[in-house]
Amino acid sequence: MSTQLSTPTDRQSAENLARSKGEPDWLVALRGEAAELAGSLAWPKPEKVRIERWNLTAVGEYSAASAAETLTELPGHIQELIAQGTENLLIQRNSGAVWRQLSPELASKGVIFTDLETACKEHGELVQQYLFQAVKKDEDKLTALNAAIWNGGVFVYVPKNVEVELPLQAVLFNDQGEASFAPHILIVADTNSRVTYVDTVVSSKSEVEGAFVHPSIIEVFVNAGAEVRFGSVHSMAESGVDMSLRRAVIGNDARMEWIIGDLNDGHTLSDTKSILKGQGSTSDAKVISVGKNSQQMSLTTQAVHFGKSSDSNMVTRAVMKDSASAIINGITKIEHGATKANGVQTEKVLMLSSKARGDANPILLIDEDDVTAGHAASVGQVNPEQVYYLMSRGISKQDAERLIIHGFIAPVVSEIPVEAVREQLQRLLERKLEG
Repeated sequence: MSTQLSTPTDRQSAENLARSKGEPDWLVALRGEAAELAGSLAWPKPEKVRIERWNLTAVGEYSAASAAETLTELPGHIQELIAQGTENLLIQRNSGAVWRQLSPELASKGVIFTDLETACKEHGELVQQYLFQAVKKDEDKLTALNAAIWNGGVFVYVPKNVEVELPLQAVLFNDQGEASFAPHILIVADTNSRVTYVDTVVSSKSEVEGAFVHPSIIEVFVNAGAEVRFGSVHSMAESGVDMSLRRAVIGNDARMEWIIGDLNDGHTLSDTKSILKGQGSTSDAKVISVGKNSQQMSLTTQAVHFGKSSDSNMVTRAVMKDSASAIINGITKIEHGATKANGVQTEKVLMLSSKARGDANPILLIDEDDVTAGHAASVGQVNPEQVYYLMSRGISKQDAERLIIHGFIAPVVSEIPVEAVREQLQRLLERKLEG
């Protein structure tokens, strides 16, 4: 069954689709308002990247998903991504969830791990408290578009004092080019809770050849004393545009960790922001990316400090091949009153071609005196002295360059907490680097 959504900025179409899925009235209203906003707001304007020149209209049509009876029904390359023996798994195929699984032990503790569409129906009061609170639907056309048409998605809620020891895993993929693929991920970690969430966002490159847009928003709320570890690997086809906005709000003595692998083959807009609201709040963000062919990439990592004694660390490493280009922005903002705050950031770009382009832009915005902050940025090619040293030990030039590149990106790869996802990341890196 397919429901036409030919004009995502049309309020009536958005509301009709929401009603046809049995969504609650408050969500129907939100979608209608967002659809109107999407018709009038402008796209985000990232530094030095003209995303309005990209094909941003191919949002597709909503296509209802059919639940899978067994995991063996899924494509082989998707089965390979699933951690062996996992009890906590969610899978979205195109416009909706096809698999939901949570261990009885976690369910008995009050943990919720399901698709966001289901959560809006079964836990509406809880979801409504947080949905589009870290990211407002009226910020720009991207946020409004996601609010109007998001589908499937993920909802995680961890109650107070509950520790989720094993990672929660989600696989979100599209293998139907004309289907809309716009997940919204919402994670809430209540006071003194702990959770690790890992997802992979992929497209079937042999089946999805036409243009498509993946407008995705991630909201994370880390309440006082809680810890959230969020790992994500994106690998979408060359014909697609990946627009992913991630934001975390971090409370007193809470910790947020981002581990992001942007390994798409198409144009990419990636913006990851931590808002350190609480005293003693902490954020650590690691981002890795590899560009090839004529890819254009805008990769932004941000930390905004409001809390006293808050601490942020951001590391971005990108490898550019062929004529690919990347604009990498690191933004540390320390607001007035955030005394004793500390913000550190590092951006490094390794270029493997004379036609490749990489701009690293460290930005410090400091409105408070009693703080510490620092940044480092570098853009360059493989160090010939390192290559010569390895060759002098009997290693070929090609292998020497490969070792240097892998050493350059290893600090991020090693942090992926699920082995199946980490192995996939390694395979994707090899594929992109070898061409």
